[in-house]
Amino acid sequence: MSAGAGADPEARAGDGDSGGAARSPAFPEAVPIPDVTAADGTRLAAWTLGDGPGRPLLLVPGQAVDHRSWRLAAPVLGQGRPLVLVDHRGTGASGRSASGVFSTRDLAADLVRVIDAAGLESVDLLGHSMGGRVAQWFAVDHPSRLGRLVLAATNAGDRHTVTRDPEAGAALRSGEIARIRPFFFDDDVPVDVARSLLVVTTDARMRQAHYLASRRHDALAELSRITAPTLVLHGSADRLTPPDSARLVAHAIPRARLAILRGAAHGVVLDGGLGATLAARFLSRPV
Repeated sequence: MSAGAGADPEARAGDGDSGGAARSPAFPEAVPIPDVTAADGTRLAAWTLGDGPGRPLLLVPGQAVDHRSWRLAAPVLGQGRPLVLVDHRGTGASGRSASGVFSTRDLAADLVRVIDAAGLESVDLLGHSMGGRVAQWFAVDHPSRLGRLVLAATNAGDRHTVTRDPEAGAALRSGEIARIRPFFFDDDVPVDVARSLLVVTTDARMRQAHYLASRRHDALAELSRITAPTLVLHGSADRLTPPDSARLVAHAIPRARLAILRGAAHGVVLDGGLGATLAARFLSRPV
């Protein structure tokens, strides 16, 4: 998600004050994971949701948005397994990074702190957009903590992909959800629902920090080190991250599977439709 997108003012109360103990505005039944802090002391908000015998699945949000982006997908992805939800530093109920500068690799290290605080040995991981870039580093740096991996609507770094569609970029910079929605979802997801999913931090400094972290990401040379069974999931109509990005990522990861969904846009998994179903099926297989 771009640094320019709009926010949901109703859901911002108490933003950054919880240290991980806030009630989730999207999932009232979610249980807070208390006392989660990043290596630099930034407080992180995270929750567990549901139960079941399957390996816990950690859902990694995109650029500058928080865990509410999983509202539609969570019921599909959480069948038979617990979910772990997290707000990246600078978003939702998490604290602001003191330095204001961090990388996608730093955000991957934050995820380790979350699963440590939750008392988990390992998780499956699904990252969307910038969350997929974060998930790449988690898979590279922490293979023993990872079961299966899904990378949705993401790339290995901007230098390795074609330039974003100018119209899509302009829509993101406008911050108008009515303009942004068609680049994420089809008409089955109306504007008000899109607004509830794409909740962007109101902190301009943190929006810029997320933007720079995402734009500076470059993991292509390291992707061959990923050992987890991996599904690369993408929409054929994604004008924010062109489908060739997915082909490059899948080619670089040993034995990765590639699924490009015809007609799907950037929200290929967030809409809770076929992309989420395919991800759930892949994640349900034994490692």
